[in-house]
Amino acid sequence: MTTYSYLALGDSYTIGEQAPFAEAFPNQTVQLLRKAGHAFYAAEIIAKTGWTTDELSNAIEGTSFLTAYDVVSLLVGVNNQYRGRSAAEFKVEFEHLLQRAIQFAGNQPGRVFVLSIPDWGVTPFAEGRNRNQVAAEIDAFNQVCETAAKQFQAHYINITSSQRVDGHDAEFLVADGLHPSGKEYAKWAAKLYKGISTQLS
Repeated sequence: MTTYSYLALGDSYTIGEQAPFAEAFPNQTVQLLRKAGHAFYAAEIIAKTGWTTDELSNAIEGTSFLTAYDVVSLLVGVNNQYRGRSAAEFKVEFEHLLQRAIQFAGNQPGRVFVLSIPDWGVTPFAEGRNRNQVAAEIDAFNQVCETAAKQFQAHYINITSSQRVDGHDAEFLVADGLHPSGKEYAKWAAKLYKGISTQLS
């Protein structure tokens, strides 16, 4: 029986900042896949709170990886937006990361899953900020992500629409009033699980 490998690239949303380790979406995804009968190693997570696209790229350059992974996910960009960086700069850096992700997946873009960037502007953390501006910029960044995914024939998973509905609700947030709780990540994991399952069948 094949045991599959999964590489998750990202930032605080990938490590599940302040949520229990098992509740981060990559780990919940692996649990769903195992319950469905797929043998999976623990997710290998290359992510850190606060990372921008270039910081993730730099970390990748200093990390040793397997020759190839069966599944790769990529969720990054919120910190670019938060720091006021341009969508044009993000496009260049995100496309580079996506191409690296495809290489990690053994040059099989169908095994790569891009998750959309959550809208932190709907959370209590954004009190006093221009929430409409944040939403517009997140939309612009996500358009970059979706377009790149289509261009390079990877999958794009929109988690932002439902997250915007939940993002002000305390049960979908951890104590910082910004990052999602395991309950929100479970929704992302369900979508990712569904996408991965179609590639393994």
